[in-house]
Amino acid sequence: MTKHDLSLFSAVQSAEAIRTGRISSEALVEACLARIEETDDKVRAWAYLDAGVALDQARELDRIRKAGRAIGALHGVPVGLKDIVDTKDMPTQRGSVIFSGRQPETDARLVEHLREAGAVIMGKTKTTEFAFMNPADTTNPLDHSRTPGGSSSGSAAAVTARHVPLAIGTQTGGSVIRPASFCGVYGFKPSRGTISRSGVFRTSVSLDHVGGFANSLEDIALLTDVLSSYDQADPASFARPRANMLKGVRAEVPVEPNIAWLDFPFNDRLDVDTVEGLNAVIEGLGGRVERFSASRQLADLINVHKTIYDYEIRENMVEISEAHWPELSLEMQSAITRGTEISLAQYEDALAVMISAQSFFAEYFTEFDAILAPAATGEAVPLTAGHTGDSVFCLTWTLAGLPCLTLPLLVGQNDLPIGVQLIGAVEEDDRLLRTASWVQRTLAEQEQ
Repeated sequence: MTKHDLSLFSAVQSAEAIRTGRISSEALVEACLARIEETDDKVRAWAYLDAGVALDQARELDRIRKAGRAIGALHGVPVGLKDIVDTKDMPTQRGSVIFSGRQPETDARLVEHLREAGAVIMGKTKTTEFAFMNPADTTNPLDHSRTPGGSSSGSAAAVTARHVPLAIGTQTGGSVIRPASFCGVYGFKPSRGTISRSGVFRTSVSLDHVGGFANSLEDIALLTDVLSSYDQADPASFARPRANMLKGVRAEVPVEPNIAWLDFPFNDRLDVDTVEGLNAVIEGLGGRVERFSASRQLADLINVHKTIYDYEIRENMVEISEAHWPELSLEMQSAITRGTEISLAQYEDALAVMISAQSFFAEYFTEFDAILAPAATGEAVPLTAGHTGDSVFCLTWTLAGLPCLTLPLLVGQNDLPIGVQLIGAVEEDDRLLRTASWVQRTLAEQEQ
């Protein structure tokens, strides 16, 4: 078994192999570091990486295992963190020169959970400026002339390039689902409030979610299980038991699921090969997908999302913008300016619509197990476009706080991946993952 072989291990495989002593965390981390050394000059996924610190963590975790002490669900497994997640032993620079070298005093709550589970914190992956729109210099590992998507650019790229089996991202619009689609990996944004946002840079208290990237459904479920917990310091966090994600992935559906497809007015933004691929998926699911036309109110939720996002970006960026306006990108300056033009009444109206949308979908999922939707308009866009892609197919579900998953099922005309998005009922993430497993198996059987 070579070091390169280890970089291809899934998180579930790695954790089990370390637990049983078949491999060491040190060997796994060395394999990942070798992979990074080999490819990151072109991918540029990492904002901060200290090989010595990563190896020290791995050796200590190996020592703990050999001593017969308790080990966690991710013991010895490397994880990358989006560079808006605070770490007390690594800088968190938020994708901006304004915070170059910034060193937090404490870990984010999710980092505490990762450490408790025995994960090796490999380093910080690159993000767009303040997890908004201005691109980082990260490239798509599958085609270096194209974007990996944003804002979780480095996290998606690092998992695709096999730098790490798992990485943390965040989503306020489409920043997990779209990069996963562009990079051909699994991206999962669980229900709002499932994962604590304490210690994660905030752009929108109403819309920000934490999610992750992996190369398998089981891996993304395992990661989410480790991160899920109640946090009274996070206003979105709910004081109720969390769904068991890994159990959901491994469960059989009691009956074949009912899946909805909604035709939105903005579906005309889809590339031709994306439309053809999605139609093939619908056909392959054997009549389990029912198509509907989205109502005008449902279609307008993307504008409600924009109102809330722009208003809350302005609020959260007040101190930074007042002190560092010239250092902000034009995209961020424009968003802050738009926010100043939104009245409190308009903002409160948008929040009321968001709450009604949550109620609507709570009722909707009494009839359907999932909604099938595009994850992106098509293949990853060229870097020359100057942006990280269109997030329109993610905004409705993010606004409603629903669990969303990218399945890497399709390939476009340039042989690049196109993801398929599944959306589930709030706080029924395990049911969504169970349905996703069924979808994958059913489509695989159709190809045989």
